[in-house]
Amino acid sequence: MMTPKDTALLLAKALDSKKGIDIKVLETGELTTLADYFVLCSATSSSQIKALGDACEKAMKEQAGEDPHHVEGHRGGTWVLLDFSAVVVHIFNEEAREYYDLERLWSDARPVDISDILIEN
Repeated sequence: MMTPKDTALLLAKALDSKKGIDIKVLETGELTTLADYFVLCSATSSSQIKALGDACEKAMKEQAGEDPHHVEGHRGGTWVLLDFSAVVVHIFNEEAREYYDLERLWSDARPVDISDILIEN
């Protein structure tokens, strides 16, 4: 079974594989019961948001045998949330990411260094 941190890193890699922008992993376990980690990512279009979400679902299905417990936001095409229990993925277009500003909202969360797992573009 994967640890929540392993899950967060797997999801960050999946986002990176589809050219997700400004990927961040925040450790939130000590701040909220919502999730141990938030994975944040930006996309350039609604079709990329969908592709990023699909990549996360595929990676989790193949590597952990797990489907998201809950998915929100597909219809509008400006953001999507995928809830994998201990890890929640937030994928936004640039405008929605600025509007929701989760980095500021969760500024007490500890950022996880993912520089060693991201592919240089």
